[in-house]
This record gives sequence, structure tokens and C-alpha cells, in this order.
Amino acid sequence: MPDSQESGQLTPEHWHYLTKYFVGNNFRYRENIIIPKSVGPVQIKTNEEKMVESFFESCFFKSFMSCVVGYGLGAAIGLFSSSMGPASVTDSAEPQTAKQVFKEMKTTTLGYAKNFALIGALFSGVECTIESARGKSDWKNGTYAGAVTGGLIGLRAGVKAGVVGAMGFAAFSTAIDYYMHSRF
Repeated sequence: MPDSQESGQLTPEHWHYLTKYFVGNNFRYRENIIIPKSVGPVQIKTNEEKMVESFFESCFFKSFMSCVVGYGLGAAIGLFSSSMGPASVTDSAEPQTAKQVFKEMKTTTLGYAKNFALIGALFSGVECTIESARGKSDWKNGTYAGAVTGGLIGLRAGVKAGVVGAMGFAAFSTAIDYYMHSRF
């Protein structure tokens, strides 16, 4: 009876040898990882830490935080702008009461706060979604997100206002992104 190699057939042992030769073994040793000893002990993250970190890096959390911060910033700007001068001018010579002034201030402050919260949440959510879809973190994400946000906000006043809003918000986002990246 001829040997299996002479007849052209390979035994399971030969297949196993060829598989290990071409594919490699199942145990991969990472020789390319360098851990500097001067930094300190290496901390390996637990699954819970990874889950918390992924939540804080999610688009939902970023949008929510931008909404909250935008609301606070808008409230501060609204309070400042309403304190500069009353929005309504009465026809009568009677001065406004403190109650009317505070009511006006509340209306202006809440209006600014809601608008800033909407813009912050929309911009942040769109930018995070674009960054996730592109897989890159560069200046183009802010420009695209600015164009989408400005366009959506401007569309309330019509198509022409949407286009102008998209171009303006994209230019503003690009300028701010350039300024922030060139400083640091």
C-alpha cells in the first residue's frame, strides 16, 4: 500500500501542520505593546468602567449636556440682555411696575435659554452622528454639523433663509473650530 504522500492525499496531521504554517497558532502573543514603567502601575479597566465611559461618550449624553449648558448660557445672556433695557415700550406715561419688569425679564430669559438649548442639542447631536458615521474627528465634522444645524433652523423662515443659515452657521462653526484647534 503506498504512503498517503505518494498518492497525493494529505493526512489530518499534514493538514494540521499546513494550517499552523499558513494561518498560525491560536495563541497570539502581543510583543508590540510597550508599557512604560515610569508612568506608574497599569490600570486595566473593568467592564463597568468601560460601560460608564461609553455612556459619557455617547451621542445622547453629549446632546443632553449641550442642551443643559446651552440652557444655562442662554438664560445668562437673556438675563443680561433684558436688564439692558425693557423690551416693551408703553404708550402711556406711567412707569412700569416691578412685577411687569420681572415678567418681561422672565420671558426674555426663558426665550434665550430655550433657543440656546435647542441649538446646542441639535448641533452636538448632529456633529456626534456625523463623526460616528465618518469615523474621523476633524474640522469637517463641525462644518457639516453647522451647515445642517443652520439649515434646519433657517428653514423655519423659508428655503432661502435655510441656505443662508446653513452657510453662515457652517462658516461660524469652521472659524470657531479653527480658533480652538490653533490655540491648543
